[in-house]
Amino acid sequence: MVREPEAPMGVVTALVRSAFLVDATYEQVARKHQLTSQQGQLLCVLMGKPEAGYGMGELVGVLGLAKSSLTGLVDRSLRRGLVRREADATDGRAVRVFLTEAGEKVAVEFYEETVGAVADLTTTLSEPDQQRLADLLGRLVLANRVPVVFEDTSCLEAAVESVSE
Repeated sequence: MVREPEAPMGVVTALVRSAFLVDATYEQVARKHQLTSQQGQLLCVLMGKPEAGYGMGELVGVLGLAKSSLTGLVDRSLRRGLVRREADATDGRAVRVFLTEAGEKVAVEFYEETVGAVADLTTTLSEPDQQRLADLLGRLVLANRVPVVFEDTSCLEAAVESVSE
């Protein structure tokens, strides 16, 4: 039997449990789109640089994966037609990864649904509490230099609009 701690809980417990909650929500949305959560992360990252794409080395750093794991992730996404590889214009030995048109469509749908599902997690909080939570978590993320694996919705409006047209 799982013992539920009573409120209030400490910051460590609250952060760990909220991480589990967000991860489970992310995974649930990914499954609905026939993605793994890592594929969802890859698509969201690639949405942030649609014209430039990402080098494999950059993706290793942003996603925090071993090179072999990233290669497998990109290969599986390539087979599904979600991404494409192109030779790097400045380094012939390197490749860059981009979203395909189909990948952009899936990415936008996944992103929008994930934003909604995660936002729904905070509906029990008042607007001021939601803003306070965003401010505190934002400071925590920035202080720990967490890579941008999920952009703020305002940053991706153009990508969403281009797919919607």
